[in-house]
Amino acid sequence: MMNKLRLSSVFLLTLIFVTVIALSGCSGGKSAAEVTPGTDNNSSKSGGSKDEQVTITYYTIDSEDRTFVEKLVPDFEKEHPNIKVKVDKAPYEQFDSKLQTLIAAGKSPDVTSHYGYGGFAEYYNKGMLLDLTDLIKEDGFSAEANNIPDNLIKIYTINDHVYGIPLNMYVTLMLYNKDMFDEAKQPYPTSDYEDKDWTFEKMVEYARPMTVISDDIAKTQYGLDFFWSERDNRPLYFGADPYSADTWTNGGVPSETYFDTPEVMAAYNKLFDLIFKDKVSPTSEWSKSVAGQNGDPFVAGKIGMSVGGSWNLAGANDFPFNIGVAAVPWGGNDKVRSTLYVDPLFILKDSKHPKEAFEWIKYLIRADIQEKSIDLSGGNPPVNTEAAEVYYKHFEGIDPQDIKNVYEGAVKYGFESFNHLVTNYSQINDMFINEMQPIETGHKTVEEVMPVIQKKVTDIIKR
Repeated sequence: MMNKLRLSSVFLLTLIFVTVIALSGCSGGKSAAEVTPGTDNNSSKSGGSKDEQVTITYYTIDSEDRTFVEKLVPDFEKEHPNIKVKVDKAPYEQFDSKLQTLIAAGKSPDVTSHYGYGGFAEYYNKGMLLDLTDLIKEDGFSAEANNIPDNLIKIYTINDHVYGIPLNMYVTLMLYNKDMFDEAKQPYPTSDYEDKDWTFEKMVEYARPMTVISDDIAKTQYGLDFFWSERDNRPLYFGADPYSADTWTNGGVPSETYFDTPEVMAAYNKLFDLIFKDKVSPTSEWSKSVAGQNGDPFVAGKIGMSVGGSWNLAGANDFPFNIGVAAVPWGGNDKVRSTLYVDPLFILKDSKHPKEAFEWIKYLIRADIQEKSIDLSGGNPPVNTEAAEVYYKHFEGIDPQDIKNVYEGAVKYGFESFNHLVTNYSQINDMFINEMQPIETGHKTVEEVMPVIQKKVTDIIKR
């Protein structure tokens, strides 16, 4: 997010339009009118009066950039003395399974997001989400009044029914270690997405002099860690789309996939060449040995350039070296160089207190709370544009203009993440992690693995 998101760009408009159309025709969750008092026969699901004490549950990931909301609860409860907020949490890997268990046990949380492996399409197609349209009308809520670009609201709007309110806007960006660049006497990469000289090949050139491979692991470092979104997203960067075009007009259900085609396999080979041919990127085994199972070797000062989600900026103020942000270089796709992750807040259809849950959502997207959340979370990007300038200035030692450039460029050349748009995604993601591991460790080739993935992804989509 930024002060003035350039969401009027033709591509993003097209993306959002496609997203809306993609999910149209799906059958979703109940509407607020079906669960609020006086609108149906389900009186147990009270919207609550101002005098009635109710407790709502906010379900989130057990990580500091999410659990910081606990610090916001006292002020919210002071403003809303009839509402108590309970924050329930789970590790990322257990987020989806615990949520399903809670719902099955009749203990559905009231508010959450697709913070696990499952995306919006999966939640929506399973009928888990409450239609917020009636609540929004009754409340008089508008995206404009809350400084949320209208097109972001439309991502989670289906047939004019709203199922999610955006909370944070993440993009893909490159972090680079200025100290390693200085030592290698390399120029800093640009933050300008319109700089046509900034290409994938140029990035590899920059990475070579920063790469030092030694028998002493303490002396080994690499120029590049090109982590770029979920594994099935990555061919798109090189212009190879692994899902058929009707995926985006068929409720997130592709009629065909192309993971064993020459174009998609060539894209994967180009990425794995960074490890096994160019030798400027580490294997996953080396990264784990340096930074632990879920650690980041870039944070350990062992990587020159690291491409990933803008959540990687969170905690950047504590890095033990100087960093900068740069544009993701051009890889062969004129339209796509960034994966977008627009995280919304949902009210689950089994919520007993949807009105109070909606009050909590409105509180979290308020400009002053979003500004406060930037610092408390360590740098979560706000969806409220009024708070964006605070976000740009949050990171010590990084030029705010560079962050603004990177955000605007990433949105212009961005595509909403497949994990939000493709059905049964949690199963697809697990399969990709398991099946691609032998490639990442050098024990199998792309040509050996991709036909297996092609068959398995087809089977998962048919479920």
